[in-house]
Amino acid sequence: MRVASRTAGGVIIVALLAFLFYPTFRWLVVSWLNNPYYSHGFLIPLVSGFFFWRRREVLAWERREPNYWGLIPLVGALLAHLAAVPWQAFYISAFSFLVLLGGLLLFFWGTSAIKKLLFPLAFLLFMIPLPFVDRFSPALESFAATYATRLAQMSGLPAHNLGSQISLAGSTFVVAAPCSGLNSLVALFALAAVMTYLFSGPLLSKIIILAVSIPVALVANLFRLFSLLWVAHLFGEGVGMTYFHNFSSPVLFLSAFILLILIGRLVGCHGFREDI
Repeated sequence: MRVASRTAGGVIIVALLAFLFYPTFRWLVVSWLNNPYYSHGFLIPLVSGFFFWRRREVLAWERREPNYWGLIPLVGALLAHLAAVPWQAFYISAFSFLVLLGGLLLFFWGTSAIKKLLFPLAFLLFMIPLPFVDRFSPALESFAATYATRLAQMSGLPAHNLGSQISLAGSTFVVAAPCSGLNSLVALFALAAVMTYLFSGPLLSKIIILAVSIPVALVANLFRLFSLLWVAHLFGEGVGMTYFHNFSSPVLFLSAFILLILIGRLVGCHGFREDI
């Protein structure tokens, strides 16, 4: 009877959350489908769910250490959600959902569960599209175009740029939002967060990995644009903007990830944690 009542209670809670937060979940899915900076959003709940599963023993009912302080973030998150949805401030609602999950964990399983499940809970932050992220795109577009042009000039290409526009002999390229490097930066930073959780090593080394993921993403994007200019110069604009443009993005992202792993090894992160 106790197992049946616990299962029924869990189903009721999940159903209530699905009903209350349905507009927010729908907004998240639409954002992941249409926002180029958060196309990786579908992967975040899967990765977080995997880490929750690996620590599932924490949520054994027999190991409950309930803490009524969990009611404070739980009620506060519900109030924030109810205030945000009418104004369509869905990113606030999404944040409140994570706070609510934390409140439920604290209320039912106590502080020990929060400590052990903090990373998979916090990692869900990477699935929430922030409204101000795209404001960085124009500056990054100009940065990428300027320094990719300088690299091209240093290598002997007759390249010139004006703002986010790069000109070669007989062809012109515009570094738009998808080529600014912002989407790679957001995705690589999320990947670096997973690395810091999985790898064993001192805290300072993990902070270094997170910090260098930003310049690594920007440099990888610069070399992508630089190589695209050379391909367009040698084989024509059509080849550069079709085949190579689409092919180079995942290759250079993978290269940036491998470089991040090498940096992690250099700063002392070797192997995986044995407790995960």
